[in-house]
Amino acid sequence: MNLEDYLNTKKRIIEKALNRYLPSVKKSPVALQQAIRYSVFAGGKRLRPILAIASFELVGGKGDAILPVACALEMIHTYSLIHDDLPCMDDDDLRRGKPTLHKVFGDGVAVLAGDALHALAFELLSKTQNPKLISEIAREIGTDGMVGGQAADLQAEGKKASISEVNFIH
Repeated sequence: MNLEDYLNTKKRIIEKALNRYLPSVKKSPVALQQAIRYSVFAGGKRLRPILAIASFELVGGKGDAILPVACALEMIHTYSLIHDDLPCMDDDDLRRGKPTLHKVFGDGVAVLAGDALHALAFELLSKTQNPKLISEIAREIGTDGMVGGQAADLQAEGKKASISEVNFIH
């Protein structure tokens, strides 16, 4: 198996699935749907969903049953990037060589697009009917995980952080 071919094949599968799972840009509110798609399809390697698919296959999984989980992970990742780029966080102007979402659609729409992706991710996860999986992902992105790390990053700004604080942030 060629790793590059595997990654490209899985990325195409994920892109198609994301396109199916995301609301149409014709659905109201149109600007919100456009903003969501702008960020989700802004590029990226899709490593998180590819790792989900590879893990599924490694334990004998076959077919598309993993796609809702894989796409939910990508939606969570994208929402975290949207929020991280906001002026109240890192205030980034560019993401993957393109203007960040809040620069194109405004801060309010960016917050709502991130929130919508977060909600849609958990809607997809709920279709797995696996409460343990849903609970684990919620915990890992909550105050003990991704969101907590972002909060610690904000608190550490301009200060010398300890190794344990840097590890928690990361």
